[in-house]
Amino acid sequence: QVQLVESGGGLVQAGGSLRLSCAASGTFFSIDDMGWYRQAPGKQRELVAAITRDGSTNYADSVKGRFTISRDNAKNTVYLQMNSLKPEDTAVYYCNARTLRSSSWGQGTQVTASS
Repeated sequence: QVQLVESGGGLVQAGGSLRLSCAASGTFFSIDDMGWYRQAPGKQRELVAAITRDGSTNYADSVKGRFTISRDNAKNTVYLQMNSLKPEDTAVYYCNARTLRSSSWGQGTQVTASS
């Protein structure tokens, strides 16, 4: 089982920056893909960015050039650097981690970009 704890959300003005962190703990051999998803009120959860264990990344078109995902395998931690935040980025952000046997979610952290 993998437990995920997110941190770093908050309230910023449009154009500002935030950095999210997600630390994994528990009993597992290794974590494969890690990613960040978000869910705005009344909308479905969507992929924001994902990263493989060897560092290959994938981004939603809406965040390309503004958000950067990275990970530290030694610390089992994934990060999301969010720059040039827009009001439409406002959502609850969830961390996801996949192992060979499971897919785990964090509790979510609120990100609000005010106009």
